[in-house]
Amino acid sequence: MSRLLPFICKRTLRPKRLIQVLTPNVCMLPNSTKFSTKSPKNIYLVDDTDNENHGPQRNSNIYTYRTYTCTELRRENVGERVTLCGWLEFQRMNKFLVIRDGYGHTQLLIKDQDVETQLLVKTLPYESVIKVTGTVLTRPEGMINKNQETGEVEVLIETFEVLNKANDNLPFNIREYQKAKEALRMKFRYIDLRFEGMQRNMRVRSDLLMAMRTYLVNECNFVDVETPTLFKATPGGAQEFIVPTRFPGQFYSLVQSPQQFKQMLMAGAIDRYFQIARCYRDEGSRSDRQPEFTQLDIEMSFTDCKGVMNLVEELLQYSWPSILKPLPRRFPQITYKEAMEKYGTDKPDLRFHFHLQNCTVACKKLATTDNFAAYYILFEEPHVHLSTSIKQKLKRLSQNYPKAKFIQSKITNWKDWFLRMSGVFGEESCDILRQLIHAKGNSVLFLAYGDWKHVVSLLGTCRLEYVEHVEAQGIKVKDDSFHPVWVTDFPLFEEGENANGLQSNHHPFTAPHPEDVGLLQTEPLKLYWVMQQFTNTIVVPIYTI
Repeated sequence: MSRLLPFICKRTLRPKRLIQVLTPNVCMLPNSTKFSTKSPKNIYLVDDTDNENHGPQRNSNIYTYRTYTCTELRRENVGERVTLCGWLEFQRMNKFLVIRDGYGHTQLLIKDQDVETQLLVKTLPYESVIKVTGTVLTRPEGMINKNQETGEVEVLIETFEVLNKANDNLPFNIREYQKAKEALRMKFRYIDLRFEGMQRNMRVRSDLLMAMRTYLVNECNFVDVETPTLFKATPGGAQEFIVPTRFPGQFYSLVQSPQQFKQMLMAGAIDRYFQIARCYRDEGSRSDRQPEFTQLDIEMSFTDCKGVMNLVEELLQYSWPSILKPLPRRFPQITYKEAMEKYGTDKPDLRFHFHLQNCTVACKKLATTDNFAAYYILFEEPHVHLSTSIKQKLKRLSQNYPKAKFIQSKITNWKDWFLRMSGVFGEESCDILRQLIHAKGNSVLFLAYGDWKHVVSLLGTCRLEYVEHVEAQGIKVKDDSFHPVWVTDFPLFEEGENANGLQSNHHPFTAPHPEDVGLLQTEPLKLYWVMQQFTNTIVVPIYTI
């Protein structure tokens, strides 16, 4: 089975009609919203904060009494009588207001003689829900806000209605420059959802899933199946949530993966199906997994690896949001062994280089096992920042790999370093290391030797952690785009916890390559498995949508 890694891509195959429907509402990447400090001194521009590029919201106003969203009005609407609904975001001088909804912002203007409305907004708390009716006007020359989609116009208020007054003291303000701590935002999620970033995430996610369904059903004739959430407990795998019943001693468990039902569907002649399913796992959160998450599960009969890879590549080309950078037409492929040798993980981050380098030949005199290996990673200027904190962190992480010896060094004089290391490796080994490591000047070196799996896994962890540390110092390392890659040819077995024991590298429902079947009895650790299960099904999960 090949593993699909995180990436950024752009659909290219979508019909024109679908592009129009699924155009994202917000076209700026995260963390791009800022309060402008370069606006004209005239206080007329109270809405200078909106620099997001919101596209027109088609069909957003049907069945409602608003006539436009707060991002749709343009110069061509001047003279129209419109109705807007949203949240009061700003007010200045009891005359200039900004109304915000989930799509954007619009500036409002209160008439000089409308004293009643001026008095009302003077005491009206921000985030109150309001409804206004008025006429669209052009802004005076010199007061146009070019950073805002609706920056050329404003609405002269005729009627002003408070639909729901907010509390005077909200837990936090909807301001990008003073965001509250995440714990507080999670506690008051209904307020946090008003941030433009949260609005963007929800709408882009909706568009993405809709596009996936459209492609799989309309273009590929897949069946969208909803499998049960309550299931019986299954041994092995992730820890499951238990659901008690009214019958003593009997219970359900929440499914940890929808793939548990694939055998019935494939055997029942549903030869291609998918589902966008909720999965539940009673275990600690990780960066790509939570106790409850969404998974796209695609399964097919009568196919092979190439068919599955082509399907996933075409699906993502079709459905990926256009706000992100484009995908390569075809994704590169590397084997499991290549991934471990170069990146120390079967989930390699290809957004930056700094590969693992093999130096086993220089350290072979230290070999204590048949599976001995030695590797290093070298970081040179400007990526030299081996502080005490990161050294201690990496030292703690190295304890998770007891079969590997770990050396981390900040080197300013290579001659002195090789002289010190001769006490560990010997002079002959240091001479070979000197030939392998082509470094000049200041450098950071991570070197590990011992059991191959522990060595490469340790350095793979160091590679990720150290780059995160360097980027936290303001030094750019990672590419802004994501790089997809298929990782193939995973081992079928790995050493078990018991001596001379084996366990499945992935899960027990995988089959070896046909040409490797003869090794099953003699050399099982040399077997590699394919994306072919006993029911001729293929599973390609894409996690955390």
